[in-house]
Amino acid sequence: MSAPTVTPQDRTEPVKTEAELRRELAAVYRLLAHFKMTDLIFTHVSVRLPGPEHHFLINPYGLLFEEITASNLVKIGLDGELVEPSEYRVNPAGFVIHGAIHEARADAQCVLHTHTKAGCAVAAQEHGLLPLNQISMEFYNRVGYHDYEGIALNMAERERLVEDLGNHPAMILRNHGLLTVGESPAEAFLRMFYLEKACDIQIAAQASGELRVPSPEIAERTARQFAGEAATDDYTDDQAYEMAWAALLRLLDRTAPDYKD
Repeated sequence: MSAPTVTPQDRTEPVKTEAELRRELAAVYRLLAHFKMTDLIFTHVSVRLPGPEHHFLINPYGLLFEEITASNLVKIGLDGELVEPSEYRVNPAGFVIHGAIHEARADAQCVLHTHTKAGCAVAAQEHGLLPLNQISMEFYNRVGYHDYEGIALNMAERERLVEDLGNHPAMILRNHGLLTVGESPAEAFLRMFYLEKACDIQIAAQASGELRVPSPEIAERTARQFAGEAATDDYTDDQAYEMAWAALLRLLDRTAPDYKD
């Protein structure tokens, strides 16, 4: 069973420091590289820093995700411009999407966007993501869709992006790719990991013959279970999220410990 789509409502955490958020965001970049969910130096993950300034951390433009560390992440404002000196640039196309969502959604502390093969394939399908598997049903009626308008360089697109995302935890950018949000980099990554897996399952299933699709009632019930809204007679697993993220950090400690640098 995959990690819950939504962090349990009763979980409270202290506000993280910039140093903690830098390590967590760097971990996400390294995990995207490890699981081959990158597009060379393109696509982005951003996280909002605590404070009223609306400052964010994002990848230094030009580095592969496997090169990103806690210290070389760049700090920018809502306009996508650097707020601290850095030897690196910022990709202007990235923050048209990220800045709009950060500004509109207080819970979207982290925004993650990918251009994977499976994600782009499903983004090119008229019906979008289908509830073909338990993993897919995590996102049933919980994914927004945004029509393609060209490379995300036009600030006028921001309002439509926000409207199409709504209050969903994920969005499929048609003819483009995938996007997830989370209250932390860990949450956004786990959502993307399973959204990507759902797309991969869909492409494989469509190539193998006639599809069997569960009823809308079962799909909705499953989505509610993932979201921590299970029926009173269901068991709950409110530690799955934390345990999965801890396991991923142990993976990085073995394979790429310099992400913390």
